[in-house]
Amino acid sequence: MTWNPAPMRVRTTPSRAASAVIVGLLLAVLLVFFVLPVIWLLLAPSKTAGQIVHDNPLSFGSFSRIGDAWRHLFSFENGAVLTWLRNSAVYAGGSLVLTLLTSVPAGYALALTRFRGRKALLAITLVTMIMPSATLVLPIFLELNKFHLIGTAWSVILPFSFYPFGVYLVYIYFATSMPRDLLAAARIDGCSEWQLFIRIALPLAKPVIGLVAFFSFVGNWNNFFLPYLVLPNSDEFPIQVGLNQLLSSTPSFNPVAGAGLDITIPELALAIVIAILPVLVLFLFSQRALVSGMLAGATKE
Repeated sequence: MTWNPAPMRVRTTPSRAASAVIVGLLLAVLLVFFVLPVIWLLLAPSKTAGQIVHDNPLSFGSFSRIGDAWRHLFSFENGAVLTWLRNSAVYAGGSLVLTLLTSVPAGYALALTRFRGRKALLAITLVTMIMPSATLVLPIFLELNKFHLIGTAWSVILPFSFYPFGVYLVYIYFATSMPRDLLAAARIDGCSEWQLFIRIALPLAKPVIGLVAFFSFVGNWNNFFLPYLVLPNSDEFPIQVGLNQLLSSTPSFNPVAGAGLDITIPELALAIVIAILPVLVLFLFSQRALVSGMLAGATKE
């Protein structure tokens, strides 16, 4: 007589079923509040303002309507959108160069050198990094006004180049991932501290430098509050402040806007898409550098 055991059945526990339900609800919330608005934004320039209100929100209009929205947008104030995009590129690019020239050496010095006041300087960097940016706007504005920089490109570039988060990222990388034996061997071979930094530290730190550059550029490109305060003239605005002016010129959001303007909801949606395209392109072409930069310092030799 042989004994045949009954086949085992995998039962779904109540906790596992509840977890699946919670995950499904979270995905549904993400879809409604994040994915659908992006899809609507991409489809809005293909329709008229009336179609946006009365038609299916996720329907596609026509390519001709996209062309009309494009012409209306770039004819606004004699091509002000192009001027705003150029200003954003100048502000974000100029501040990025200064950020890298200051944050990388500062992070290297905090991580690999010993000097009086090093710990206090590192603590100040951490405190400044976690402070809301709006808390520094007033003293920065008064300082810029003291040096008569209000209304110039430097009133945006100089504050943007102050990036304590980048200093901290570089500090973490050099403090955890830089081989000390390599530096010691280079010193024995006669390398100066400057040669150590240029020939050894910088080539090894390319991933974290790319990470700092990405975060700095994205933050500066999307910054609105500071340029809005220090730039009084429309031809000096970056694209983010220009979007605010477009919004105030849209009758749907500002009833007192001029009725003769061609700026409606489709043109405003197209302007938003154009404003985020540089950041999106930068992200797509720098994913490998971003991943390697985020993993830099995760392990210690």
